[in-house]
Amino acid sequence: MTTNTYRSEAGFTLNPDENALSTIIDLCTANPDLVLFHRPSKFDWVEVTASEFLAEVRALAKGLIANGIEAGDRVVLHSNTRYEWTLADLAIWSVGAATVPVYPSSSAHQIQWIIEDSGAKLAFTESRDNTAAMEHLLVGEGGQPRLSGSPSQLQRIVEFNSGGLDELKAEGADVSQELVDARVAGITHDTLASIVYTSGTTGRPKGVNLTHLNWYHQATALGANPIGAVAKPGRHVVTFLPLAHVLQRAVSLALTMHGATQSHWGDTGTLTVELQRAKPHMVLGVPRVFEKVRGAAYNKAADGSGIGKKVFLAAERAAIAYSRALDTPQGPGPLLKAQVKVFDKLVYSKVKAAIGGRAEYGITGGSAMSAELSHFFRGMGIPIYEGYGLTETTAAACVNNSEHCRIGTVGRPVNGYAARISADGEIEISGDGVFTSYWNNPEATENAVTDGWFNTGDLGEIDDDGFVRITGRKKDLIVTAGGKNVSPGPLEEIIRQDPLVSNALVVGDGKPFVGLLVTLDAEELKRWKAENNVPESKSLRQLAHDAELRAAVQDAVNVANATVSRAEAIKKFRILERDLSEKDDEMTPTMKVKRNVVAKRFAREIEELYKR
Repeated sequence: MTTNTYRSEAGFTLNPDENALSTIIDLCTANPDLVLFHRPSKFDWVEVTASEFLAEVRALAKGLIANGIEAGDRVVLHSNTRYEWTLADLAIWSVGAATVPVYPSSSAHQIQWIIEDSGAKLAFTESRDNTAAMEHLLVGEGGQPRLSGSPSQLQRIVEFNSGGLDELKAEGADVSQELVDARVAGITHDTLASIVYTSGTTGRPKGVNLTHLNWYHQATALGANPIGAVAKPGRHVVTFLPLAHVLQRAVSLALTMHGATQSHWGDTGTLTVELQRAKPHMVLGVPRVFEKVRGAAYNKAADGSGIGKKVFLAAERAAIAYSRALDTPQGPGPLLKAQVKVFDKLVYSKVKAAIGGRAEYGITGGSAMSAELSHFFRGMGIPIYEGYGLTETTAAACVNNSEHCRIGTVGRPVNGYAARISADGEIEISGDGVFTSYWNNPEATENAVTDGWFNTGDLGEIDDDGFVRITGRKKDLIVTAGGKNVSPGPLEEIIRQDPLVSNALVVGDGKPFVGLLVTLDAEELKRWKAENNVPESKSLRQLAHDAELRAAVQDAVNVANATVSRAEAIKKFRILERDLSEKDDEMTPTMKVKRNVVAKRFAREIEELYKR
């Protein structure tokens, strides 16, 4: 039994003889002088035309063939986001092989599992560190891996930073272009294009088989809307999220298919440098990126003076009110319009300048974005369109856009996708962008797909207009000792919006009440110390039980508690002595908390919440 099914009609037709790769080849052939990329070279940036890009892809494809890579083989790609990532990806596709992306932050254990499970024969890496993490898996003389007992089939590692691409091109110099063309012509919609391993908030990552149809459908759907406004020649976008993540890769693919210009930037710590240089027309980021943009603007204003802080907060309130008014029949009133106009000069223009000054809108996914933050950005003139999807849906299955947007939802199903709600409240997705199987895991496939519908594991609802709202994660549901079901996500999302809070984890499964682990933002804590005359040297361990600090955190908890019943409300919280991090395997690359890891690592702190 299902309820609230919404199906989006495809606004495009997919040619069975075409795919994303062939579309890009055709574009490059027809428009050889079109600038597709900016790439760093000798402390400067140079333009890469379509003909230059295609020539490099073909040269690398010849090198792969010279190294014995056959159609259907798997090739690992382990690197930060950079121009060479895209080159290698399309070269792999050009020989009929499948790309196996590995996150730059993946642990040695994860890398080994992916290489062994996928049966990859060759790997592209960025640096010596990336190479060292898999060298022990190389097959030596006699066909045996250096690591005893490993089933690895890895035969070659090509490292970007050590001139590996030039070596590969030289090795393929005698391979004919006709052979590459034949490999490309042999690709069908059913050909395996990638095995993308889930980021794994729980358990061992599963390999998701994504075909050329999946990628072609997703990139075509995105190119229609929401990125149609920037997926065209003359428009520029900075690609900075990990390309191992399906959303960034799908958007990058769509941009290339439609002739937009991209520059790659792998260091998020210095992202504003590239944003201000490239002046992108659109920004794709996970919610944490936009939280940091807002936080940086707030910190700059607050550090300047007490008045600056008050002006920023007033501007934020005005932007939120303006955005909310846009959703009413009467719209914003004259006074609100005047306030926004004044604050645009004082505050909003500076936020816009920090991301280049040309951004018309943003797109976000990967985790929930708070409605307040969405209203803030839309109110100041840069709407952020929130979407929803998983690796198994080849990125965005639903997304808000310029024509249909409802803040607080993840939008309506993208062209060619359908969404429905099962009897127990689970969101299910179907469409040509949905995968059909996991790699070497028929049992997991059987559990995940029913009659073409993918069981997402997320709980939600669909309104009468087809907008999908996420209400929680099925596996994350907390059942208290009193039998109350609590969805932690919405509570955590609200608490994280407090400037003092960095991360929040709701706990209480099988416990008498709902509890909370909370970490604090370092910059905001520093400011709090100054405002409350607390010595800078005083550590969080010393402050964890400070009455005034706890009162400040309690304010954030109270806001969240006001949205739920008393039985679902957070009764006690514990301030942790440090923040959570991806480096410590506590967060995924898309900045989602790994609940099982954090719960195990801070088991003592959780138990102390329930001591009388």
